[in-house]
Amino acid sequence: MDDLKTKAFNLLDFIDYQKGSVVSREIISQKTGTLTLFAFDEGQGLSEHTAPFDATVFCVDGEAEITISGNPIPIKSGEMVIMPAKKPHALRAVSPFKMLLIMIRA
Repeated sequence: MDDLKTKAFNLLDFIDYQKGSVVSREIISQKTGTLTLFAFDEGQGLSEHTAPFDATVFCVDGEAEITISGNPIPIKSGEMVIMPAKKPHALRAVSPFKMLLIMIRA
């Protein structure tokens, strides 16, 4: 993604929704961490899983519910949630939903 460096771009326009699907686009991938943009159609999501590192979700568009250790957390455009390492978490899009997932490994 070197072509993105030193340029301004709008995350809303960087990935499109696809009916009945989850779409992702990696923006940065390094040993120390990743930035990945996701677009979820309404009702789509990620099943419960854990990660070895803290992960941050920044909502770019729409609404979703993130469940961490059984606790549902609503999130909407402009908000973010930090998901602790080794805690089970899942996500469901309440409406078409775009998020930036930030994973820092070191």
